[in-house]
Amino acid sequence: MHLSEILNHLGETREHYFHAVSPPVIQSSNFAFQTLDEFRLAFTDELQHTVYTRGNNPTVDILRQKLAAMEKAEDCLVFGSGMAAISAAILANASAGSHIVCVNSPYSWTKILLRDYLPRFGVEHTFVDGRSLARIEEAIRPNTSLIYLESPNSLTFELQDLAACAELARRHGIVTCADNSYCSPVFQNPIELGIDIVVHSGTKYINGHSDVVMGVLCTSKAIARKIFEAEYMTLGGILSPHDAALAIRGLRTLELRMQRSDSSGMAIARYLEKHPKVERVLHPLLPSFPQYELAQQQMRGAGGLFSFYLRAERIEQAEMFFAHIRRFLLAVSWGGHESLILPAAAFYKIPGRQNPALPWNLVRLYIGLEEAEWLMEDLESALAVV
Repeated sequence: MHLSEILNHLGETREHYFHAVSPPVIQSSNFAFQTLDEFRLAFTDELQHTVYTRGNNPTVDILRQKLAAMEKAEDCLVFGSGMAAISAAILANASAGSHIVCVNSPYSWTKILLRDYLPRFGVEHTFVDGRSLARIEEAIRPNTSLIYLESPNSLTFELQDLAACAELARRHGIVTCADNSYCSPVFQNPIELGIDIVVHSGTKYINGHSDVVMGVLCTSKAIARKIFEAEYMTLGGILSPHDAALAIRGLRTLELRMQRSDSSGMAIARYLEKHPKVERVLHPLLPSFPQYELAQQQMRGAGGLFSFYLRAERIEQAEMFFAHIRRFLLAVSWGGHESLILPAAAFYKIPGRQNPALPWNLVRLYIGLEEAEWLMEDLESALAVV
């Protein structure tokens, strides 16, 4: 199915709601039935029928259909946050005595779930350098139930060879899960490469307007049903119908937004790579990136997120740079219309906390929808004071 059809028409049975161009927000928690037989039938399959919005909802269902089609998946579940989707995917494949292999530098809360939370219930884990298939294979144990990937990650952008990881996992009877938030379904489809479950922070590119927090899980119908009947219904981390409608609105421009962020991000990365005040740029689709060839093989673009190292000797120099930034917002997250800057230096000098392992001169940029030249002017004036 063509992406244009998915974004603009899939799932939208307009004849059911007065031929409205935009689907209505079915802001109802409960759904009534005309007969006892209809009521009984609905209880046989709450994933397909609307009984109670904690299970399924018509507005949410439209969003699910679109996201599954975009990720080349059979089905999709949506959640109230990216971490809710990640947690459901991991918990569905963990039990007392099982073992999970995970890449070294996943999203921070994914790491906390594996490192601090799941060991309380007898679930073991091993963090590995995901750039090496051999390291992943070495970490596999007889009780390994899940290999968790994030390609690229959202700070230093290490990749995994997704097809090779999927093939390795199949040989050992292990489920694979990959976080695809960085690329979005526009620029990468891990399921086509053999990955079993794909998760997203839908807060980022998928919604794209910095006004919804959501998570996405795309997979087969069998796995989706298993998760729906356990983690999804039991833990209740659902997306509201109103937020689903906002995400549907966001999807209309997803391809355009991704192309804009991708082209502007590449232009600014190339500019910074040549700047004398910049030590190094980390962007998966720059030829200088260590895994450039792999990125070209499995990614169709990179979006607007990348990092660079300031050429500076003291943290105070980095602080001067950030003090002179005017056109980037100092904030976490990414994927919206606004350009952002996240300095590793912000996590230094916090009272009562140790300084992080990240070097203080690491800077992450997210390039939104503004003109690239306008943003480069801001960076140029701030770099001048370093």
